[in-house]
Amino acid sequence: MANETHSHNGFRTGWSATLSKIALVALAFEAITGLAITLAPFHATVEWSVLVHTLVGLATLVPLTWYFWVHWVDYKRFKLSDVVLLGYVAVAALLVTSVSGLVVTWQGLFGLRMAPLWRNVHLVSTLVALAAAIPHVVLVYVRVHAKAETAAPARKTLIQTLAATAGGLVIIAGLALFYSGPHYVNAFPKDYQFVYGPDRPFAPSLAKTATGGAYDAASLSGSESCGTAGCHTQIVEEWKPSAHRYAAMDKFFQGVQNVMAQQNGPESTRYCGGCHDPISLFSGSKNLYTKELTGAAGYQEGISCLTCHSVRETDLQGNANYVIIQPPAYLFQWASAAGPARAVRDFLIRTYPDQHNQLSKRTFKTPEYCAACHKQFIDEEVNRVGWVQLQNQYDNWKASIWNVKGNPEKTIECRECHMPLVDSTDPASGDALDYNRSPDDHKHRSHRFIAANSMMPEMLKLDGWHEQAKLTQDWLQGKLDIPEIRSKWTDGPVVEVAIRTPEEVAPGDKVPIRVVLTANKVGHDFPTGPLDIIQSWVEVHVTDQNGHEIFSSGTRDVKHFIKPGSFLFKAEPVDQYGNLIDRHNLWEMVGVRYRRALFPGYSDTVEYAVDCPGAVGAVPKDELAKAARPVQDYEIPVPKQQAGAPGSPVDQLHVTVILNYRKVDQYLLNFLLGEDNTLTSPVIEMTRKEAVIRVRNPARQARADVRESGPETAGGTAAVVGTGGG
Repeated sequence: MANETHSHNGFRTGWSATLSKIALVALAFEAITGLAITLAPFHATVEWSVLVHTLVGLATLVPLTWYFWVHWVDYKRFKLSDVVLLGYVAVAALLVTSVSGLVVTWQGLFGLRMAPLWRNVHLVSTLVALAAAIPHVVLVYVRVHAKAETAAPARKTLIQTLAATAGGLVIIAGLALFYSGPHYVNAFPKDYQFVYGPDRPFAPSLAKTATGGAYDAASLSGSESCGTAGCHTQIVEEWKPSAHRYAAMDKFFQGVQNVMAQQNGPESTRYCGGCHDPISLFSGSKNLYTKELTGAAGYQEGISCLTCHSVRETDLQGNANYVIIQPPAYLFQWASAAGPARAVRDFLIRTYPDQHNQLSKRTFKTPEYCAACHKQFIDEEVNRVGWVQLQNQYDNWKASIWNVKGNPEKTIECRECHMPLVDSTDPASGDALDYNRSPDDHKHRSHRFIAANSMMPEMLKLDGWHEQAKLTQDWLQGKLDIPEIRSKWTDGPVVEVAIRTPEEVAPGDKVPIRVVLTANKVGHDFPTGPLDIIQSWVEVHVTDQNGHEIFSSGTRDVKHFIKPGSFLFKAEPVDQYGNLIDRHNLWEMVGVRYRRALFPGYSDTVEYAVDCPGAVGAVPKDELAKAARPVQDYEIPVPKQQAGAPGSPVDQLHVTVILNYRKVDQYLLNFLLGEDNTLTSPVIEMTRKEAVIRVRNPARQARADVRESGPETAGGTAAVVGTGGG
């Protein structure tokens, strides 16, 4: 740093020079605000510091560059000393700081994310510059200006520098007082019903907030804003038609919730809210005196981006047993339209990302995180009787062949199936923590959460529902290729179907048909979820060689009901009086009288016995329809032909077996939508297998014998034909 003694010799960067004062103030202000951005906790003041820091840096870049050039020209003839060396180091570091600062600013304004490398370079070079510049200035001041007559100008400049820097910091504090970001009203409605006491405001749900109180609905919503800046656009588009998004607007959830509220009071629906409608739950919308059980934000977003990413603790008990924080908001976070405010928000998130990055946690990648909602029970608080286990995907998976403890290369986790890796340009792509991934693999985990519901996205006409429905069908049929786990499981359908039949039968024989169903690629029970709603069943058709139907089972009538006697995977829950739970009125459930499902890797068998006819064409259709009987092993007699009825010989029996799936039972649909309802749940054919059985035909054999033995035996053969006929 030049000194006043040399100013008369042509030095232009002495203590009193205007250029020197600008440089000192700019450097001091940038250093203090930069350190605050790095070290201080997330706060509106720090956010304003980011903005002002950037503006001052851009505004003073040219003056500082000019200052360093002139300062070097003034002192380049001086011999190398500790002061001069420190000055060179400081200038070199500041040059790197300036370049990296420009890159960071550019990325914040126009990029999708800021590269951590450049941010670290900017920070480290700043620290190096401070480590060199501070002793450089102090040594110059002490050595050159120790005398009183030369110290005054330097001291005056330093005081002015400190005053100007303090003034800049006061401006930042004033900006933070003027606007500190979105204002949240974290309060329950005045008439909120604390049914289980003020210490359990969300019961009977087990979900909890970190504060124990309410959260403003706005603080957990606004999912679409995650895609407005081009950052997470792809992920938002995946989320829009997903079950997580429509969890609260699901027509059947809404219908069942309303019935529950009418019977037990609206506050009882908090039991459902932790998983289906957390925004409404935490904002206090599920209250006795509110008209709507689901707030506007909760209805539209269900499990929003911020809801899922703000969960900090989960418990394996299930029933939404988790703790959620209220994520601090950035300035102008909810700016809805393109403009300066949204540009500022996006710039802050990219250049000051630490708080935003906390929305991603390692715990999200574990099955235990999913267990908080994908495990359910009813207890005395709900059914007034006692504890009953409901759907439980987590424990199913944990005890299955897909969980090889301590060996990720053999284990298949929830996210590997339901959030498969997809090609990505998203800033969230890449992962250094997965055993089989890298930070630059250009992939992210799909947020479609593909599972088994193709009905609701279409019913609600959600954005992207066509693709969601197609992928759901492919998933159920085992056609969705997942390269990440291709080597861990077998090819083929999700549930494999095998048919066991004899190669040949004779007319009048009992034809045994054994159908073996094996859970081939299911990570938990199949089907899973609420088995009082879901239906998966076996459809069987036996026809002759001309397509005439001899026997059928598992078909649906004109009102979309599965015909009696069909084999279904299902559960039959009951209330305390033994009445069937058939309206998803789980709050009355105390047990299950029947349950049938496939455990991962296991098989189940259903057997049919069909009478082989000698001819077809004379069996009345109404008799055929009556043939089915609801028994465990399906022994289905084919009605005898009417005497003298015409018929053609049966040469072959064609057996077709189909495993079907639909998400919603027709009875529940009609209950929720009205008896005049014509809507039905899409039926997805998961697997189809066919077999052919030869039928020995006595008439044909007799004719063959006649041809072989000659005319003299024709009469005897004719008698055989006559007696064996039909």
